[in-house]
Amino acid sequence: MTAIALPTVTAPAPSGHRLRWTLADITTVTWRNLLAYTRIPEALFFSTLQPIMFVLLFRYVFGGAIPIPGGVPYVDYMMPGIFVQTGLIERFRALPMARSAVLAGRTSADLVRNVFVVIIMTGVAYAVGFRIGDGGPAYILGALILLAFAYSMSWGFAAIGLAAPNSETAQVMAFPILMPLTFASTAFVPIQSMPGWLQGFVRHQPVSVVVDGARSLMVGGFYHSSSSVWYALLWIAGLLLALVPIGIWRYRKIK
Repeated sequence: MTAIALPTVTAPAPSGHRLRWTLADITTVTWRNLLAYTRIPEALFFSTLQPIMFVLLFRYVFGGAIPIPGGVPYVDYMMPGIFVQTGLIERFRALPMARSAVLAGRTSADLVRNVFVVIIMTGVAYAVGFRIGDGGPAYILGALILLAFAYSMSWGFAAIGLAAPNSETAQVMAFPILMPLTFASTAFVPIQSMPGWLQGFVRHQPVSVVVDGARSLMVGGFYHSSSSVWYALLWIAGLLLALVPIGIWRYRKIK
């Protein structure tokens, strides 16, 4: 008589254990991505060099031609926009790893890198005349808002990258999104200078909203508005709720 091996039924892990497992996976992937910057320091160097070039370009080439309401120096007006602009996978399918961990680890590593870049950019901004408006705590809160926005957007671009057949196509796919969001916004010019038909889009699109919120905290004065900060936080929360599931779904679709 031949014995028949019955399949082993494994009880699902407790929810607390699954959460610890997922967090451990995210930490591991985050650390792995951060180590890549020590092995390829050129990636971090050039990701910092580009926003520095934008600071110098807008500060010394375009700044004198752009009047700003309220008497705010153009360098103070533009820096929150530069910060937000600056903020804008490898496959582990065979490993026993939470599906969200790969994307969460990569986006978390990008968040850590953005913290470093913001610190560097703050030093560059001070060198070209930027000054904090309402004190250090408000400035830090503004920086946290733009970092949270960059983190939320990184989930969207992760989904685009997963949908693209290669890295070159992913960059091309991202450009039509980045271009209007960045330049058709209040990042570099006041909305009053734009055509009326464009102002509605510019006023309510996420980059403008986050820039206005960050600018309210970083610069203050004429641009101080608590409502703009809450509006920015609502946009960030909405983007995370929408883009995180999309990114995880796209990752699960990888064969």
